Amino acid sequence: MLTPPFALAAQAEGFGRLAIGGLHGPLYHVTTLADDGPRSLREACRKKEPLWIVFDISGTINLSSYLNVSSHKTIDGRGQRIKFTGKGLRLKECEHVIICNLEFEGGRGPDVDGIQIKPNSKHIWIDRCSLRDYEDGLIDITRCSTDITISRCHFSEHDKTMLIGADPSHVDDRCIRVTIHHCFFDGTRQRHPRVRFAKVHLYNNYTRNWGIYAVCASVESQIYSQCNIYEAGQKKIAFKYLTEKAADKEAATTGFIKSEGDLFITGTKAGSSTEGGEDCTFHPSKHYQTWTVGPPVDDLKHVLQHCTGWQSIPRPADQASVAS
Repeated sequence: MLTPPFALAAQAEGFGRLAIGGLHGPLYHVTTLADDGPRSLREACRKKEPLWIVFDISGTINLSSYLNVSSHKTIDGRGQRIKFTGKGLRLKECEHVIICNLEFEGGRGPDVDGIQIKPNSKHIWIDRCSLRDYEDGLIDITRCSTDITISRCHFSEHDKTMLIGADPSHVDDRCIRVTIHHCFFDGTRQRHPRVRFAKVHLYNNYTRNWGIYAVCASVESQIYSQCNIYEAGQKKIAFKYLTEKAADKEAATTGFIKSEGDLFITGTKAGSSTEGGEDCTFHPSKHYQTWTVGPPVDDLKHVLQHCTGWQSIPRPADQASVAS
């Protein structure tokens, strides 16, 4: 049996369900909000060994550059309130990373995302984070990064929210697989997500008042949208289809969205592809056997409005040695 706080490692669903983060390492206590230096988060994330990173303080960490997260790390914000600003986290060529209960706000600079996952990263779980107002994306998943779950996150005050798949020239992104569930896309303008090449399972998310579209399927993408709530503002079409040509193909193509059990309210229309092709979409059961999905009802909307993103929740009692 996993002891607290390590039990978190067994709770992911979907494509990122195998992520164990720093499960096999000691606890590392961050005691400073400094960008770098002794007992800082940056110091912990550059270490090569597995670590379960927790915080002994609350406050804002102003990142002067991307904070690179190495493999087998858990960044566990439970029990404190940690906000990142300036830049974001970069998951580059790493595996088994868990990011939990943190805030991201006010990232500035070209190509600055809240959480940037590229290239060649896998077994990633991002859970219960609040993300808003970054220069580029809030979460970007590209360049062969795969087996990722985004859950219980709150996205707000932003334009290009989440990109999955880099561009039509990166045909190796056909390997990307992402699950997004129980997230609240709260008035963000577009990309909830925008997908190229990848397989994406969306379930029990609440997307409202988008500025352009809710979900976009582009070149060869396969999106299975299950029991989500789509609530339009002025723009009534939820699903957008864009045609692009993969670098290794002769003809341009769009992606595919299979909608099953979704709720479209306030005059929302799903939108349809001129190519049809719902049958070209994968089914999640071919990849994992169980996931927790419920009907898209008012109770779900209420829960996602109030219980996504950073939460004032305690960190389970420490029952492990501390990293020196």
